[in-house]
Amino acid sequence: MINFSLKPLLSLALCAVLSGCATEAWQIHATPSESQVQTILSGGEIRQEEWLITPSQLPDLSVPDNVRPCCAFGDMQKVRLGPVPLPFFRLNNVVSLDEVGPHKFASGIYHYTPASASASGITGSENNGLLYTTQGGFIDLAHVRDTADDTMGLFFEMLLHLGTTHRIELPAELGPRYVEMKAFDVSGFTDSQKWLIAANMAARIAYFKAESHEIAQWHGYSSFSQWPETISAYSPEDLYSNMLGAKLSLALIEQHKMLNETEYNQNLTLWIAASLKQLGAVSTEQAQLALAAVDGQWWDSTESIPSKYMILKRHYTMGDHQVPHVLGTKGGDKDVVAGDMLKNMVADADTNGNSEEQQNRHALLAHIEPTALSLASEVEGIQLDDIARLVLEVDEDYADTFSHVPPALWKHRIEHTHFQQIADYAQQLDEQDLLQLRQSNDQ
Repeated sequence: MINFSLKPLLSLALCAVLSGCATEAWQIHATPSESQVQTILSGGEIRQEEWLITPSQLPDLSVPDNVRPCCAFGDMQKVRLGPVPLPFFRLNNVVSLDEVGPHKFASGIYHYTPASASASGITGSENNGLLYTTQGGFIDLAHVRDTADDTMGLFFEMLLHLGTTHRIELPAELGPRYVEMKAFDVSGFTDSQKWLIAANMAARIAYFKAESHEIAQWHGYSSFSQWPETISAYSPEDLYSNMLGAKLSLALIEQHKMLNETEYNQNLTLWIAASLKQLGAVSTEQAQLALAAVDGQWWDSTESIPSKYMILKRHYTMGDHQVPHVLGTKGGDKDVVAGDMLKNMVADADTNGNSEEQQNRHALLAHIEPTALSLASEVEGIQLDDIARLVLEVDEDYADTFSHVPPALWKHRIEHTHFQQIADYAQQLDEQDLLQLRQSNDQ
């Protein structure tokens, strides 16, 4: 039995409601400091004073049924419905930091947050889109928010069933998808240790749920039958964005700033803004310049959504350590090419003498090391993969899409520890397809 006291939090809430003590109430929804954000991004923990809560007092949050509509990588893309292009239409994906809206748990396609419920002072919808950050590369806000919400939804159920055999059903994609929790002895752990184990396990599984979505998209799953999503599979910004969301929710759980949906929404709103600032979010104009710099290398503006090979660069690296793709002269070969292209653009701007354009492009070339993100695989001496596995099963309707993969890897079920092997086979086929496409275009 988990036995906790809510007196510290209740006293703060009552103070805010009854006497309007702004300073103390602000502590519940305070903007995180730079050092706090850096601690979380680098894998540290922000411990709070020890306190406990009974299971009946936990919020009723579960894993959302749907993912948010997200952005195809690129900017001002053409769009095609079936064989028909939409004339005079371009999809503007890019948003700036000051345009990012307040978070709403399990947000649908549209919602509105009033000023009274917003912690950022910004009202309206989440306003998701792509940003570019000098240390974290491109960030897809829909992916950040989805995995943050999944972490919260998983955490409460995992905490209640920690140490027991338990199955958590997740929304099906290629087939049934679920979490298998395994029994283990928790008698030697304090309640705060159990809280920490469940928190890290939830963040880890929520992230691997995002990986399973990348796999599902590549193998033909789509939310709408007439709109293929292969264009989004293994997109270069997706998994880093997902892991960022997992780490932000993990930070809130560690600080106990998520005891109801409103508190979670308000604190995550502040942490998203603070982490994007810490990662070096640039202006809309600079983000568009960054996308222009990788046009032809990472994406192809001559193609239309939802053509799969509008995306030329994909991220097939699965697992609990993620390094972002940033513009510069270090990293993979294509990253170097993108950096060189941007240097040429800067030189052109210098020649043309446009001071604002010069500043924007020079700022993107500032030499900053990418910020790698990681999730713990072991907590309090427990190997997390030994006590919880995400499982993906493949229905017969999708079996043909796995014909290039050895049946032993997928026929019965795919556990998250095998996702990298599935991605490796996808990469092999994609590279063959791209080679043939380039050869055909050359002819």
